[in-house]
Amino acid sequence: MKPLVNCQLYTFVDAAYLGGRDPAELTRQLCDGGSDLVQLRAKGWGADRILRLAEILNPLCQAAGVWFVVNDHPGIAQAVGAPLCHLGQEDFFDRGWARAADAFCGSIETGLGLSTHSAAQAERAQRAGPAYLAVGPVFATPTKPGRPAVTLDYVRWASARVRLPWFAIGGITEGNLESVLEAGARRVCVVSAILQAPDVTRACRRFRERLARVPLAADSGSND
Repeated sequence: MKPLVNCQLYTFVDAAYLGGRDPAELTRQLCDGGSDLVQLRAKGWGADRILRLAEILNPLCQAAGVWFVVNDHPGIAQAVGAPLCHLGQEDFFDRGWARAADAFCGSIETGLGLSTHSAAQAERAQRAGPAYLAVGPVFATPTKPGRPAVTLDYVRWASARVRLPWFAIGGITEGNLESVLEAGARRVCVVSAILQAPDVTRACRRFRERLARVPLAADSGSND
């Protein structure tokens, strides 16, 4: 797997967008399309069901050299040997955790990604020592109902202030990707614009090709 700092396209196997598709085949399509990270997100599923699917998807991602991310469940991420787990602000800080390793009983074998929705949250999250941050939702999105958009202003702030890999997320499409990149993002999470595309692999490749034309800083998460 390439270092996170060199990753640009973060995609999802989201239970809300499966539409009867096989999650394993969808994962293959995302990997074939050039995804750098694939997250398993299954809101409303029981832990046992998520565990069984994570056991299938993690080796598929590893074989493709793609980071596999388990959403919401640090214990499952550890159990299947996933390299990353993603948590929201409440899921992490409201449990009294202060450092990334707290989510994994002190282990540092699994990395942590944290969602952030404001400059204050990003500053707090960086002090926790995560592997990366998510910045958003940039635009209103059905994947986060009721969550107001943080707008491109927060993307600009992150571009100037965040010093570890960070991904813009929330309502990002081919139509608005250019504005997100102009605001300073170099890494993006894309959910519905890829999962609802007629050809998932082709949709990934289009995002991948556009992102590949944006230079990345080689030595930090900064876009300076």
